[in-house]
This record gives sequence, structure tokens and C-alpha cells, in this order.
Amino acid sequence: MLNLPDPVIFLPFDMPAGRRGGFRRAEKPAREEKQRLKYRSIPVKWYSSDRQIRKGADLPVALEDYVNNKPVIETERLILRELTAADVPSLREWMADPAIYTYWGKGPGRTDRDPALLFGKKTRPSKSFHLGIAEKAGDRAVGEIWVYLIENDRMAQVAVRLAPAVQGRGYGTEGLAAMTRFCFEHTQLRRLWAKADVRNASSCRMLEKCGYVREGLIRQGKMVSTWCDYYIYAILASDKRP
Repeated sequence: MLNLPDPVIFLPFDMPAGRRGGFRRAEKPAREEKQRLKYRSIPVKWYSSDRQIRKGADLPVALEDYVNNKPVIETERLILRELTAADVPSLREWMADPAIYTYWGKGPGRTDRDPALLFGKKTRPSKSFHLGIAEKAGDRAVGEIWVYLIENDRMAQVAVRLAPAVQGRGYGTEGLAAMTRFCFEHTQLRRLWAKADVRNASSCRMLEKCGYVREGLIRQGKMVSTWCDYYIYAILASDKRP
């Protein structure tokens, strides 16, 4: 069973003039409540773009609320946040490493070989989430997590990858568990699913530790640009999570 503390979630809103940052920190639950329910939702008030407080608008909120302002999710050891140009030196250390792409379905692309290209072009606003996984100690970007291919605001695919140097520390499980909880408690998403190459035992273990169920096997299916056998894993909002 996972024994992860409640993630602290920072929600997007427009700050008044003179204030730093763009996120309001959720209040931590009382110690007694935290012990009673490890995965209890943390109620916070969400600020709309016109700075008007939506009274009583505790989470969940709509995916539309995150199109231009992505959340920041803090766990015991990690911070899930948007990547910035300041992360390029850290990303260059691992993004082009061939070891990452053994079961990824493709090799490194242009932006993997030169992460600076990620920030040299204007991106279109999207409901999808592409967040960096940063270590709290030093705020170094050591991975990425995606929630994408969103269908009818109800179902989405997830993917995680980590720098080889930090694999085996449980960062993938910690980050995916927090992202899964966020999606089910703070958006309308009701089903999350993922693909895992049958040879990728570590990814299968990560998904299962986070409560994802192996639903089936695709034989010689297309995984990005590679034909291979892969498993389909999924979790529903109504499923019991570890």
C-alpha cells in the first residue's frame, strides 16, 4: 500500500498588482483529519480570471479553468509544475538519453535532443496537462508527466517518463498517484488509461501501485511509431485507490 502524504495543490488565479507568483496555496487539513483520510480532498477557493472569488466553489473545477493556467502539485519529495526555459540545463542532462526510449515507442525527437526548442515557439492553449516532475530539493526537473488525448472531458491518457539517474526511487509512483488524484478530484475526468510495453516491468509496477488495472493485451499494436505487444491499464474515478 502507498503511504504518501496529501499533495499540496496550488491553483491558478490572477494575482493583484504587486503580488508575486500566480498561485494560491491550499490550506492543509487538520492533523486528525489527515490521519483519518490520507487521500481527502483539500478544499480551496478558486479565483476566476476577473479576480472574482467564486464563493463556495471548492474543487473540483472544469478542465477549461486550466487551459491557460496549469496547476502546481506538491508531494512529499516532488513538485509537478510547468516546465520553463530555466529548466533547459537540467533537461539536457537526460532527455536525449537513448535508455529512456527503449519502451517509449519512438526515439528522441528534435525537442528531446535540444530542449530549448520547447520554449522557442508559441504553444496553443489546451486542456491537456504536460507538467515537469521536479525534485523539491533544488527544484531540478527530472521527469515529465502528461494527461492528454482528452475525450469529451471524461477520459484521458496518461504517460510518465523519468531521467535514468532517478529511476528506481519511486518518483514515478509518487508523481502519478498525485496527478491521478488531482484529475479525479479537481476536474471532470472519470477515466484515465495508459499503455505499457509488455517488457516494461517497471512501468507496469508503477501503474499497479497507483491503482491502475490491467484491462487487456494488444498484440502487435502500434505504440507511437513502434509495433509491439502492450498492455492497456486504466483506473476509474469510482475505483478504490491505494
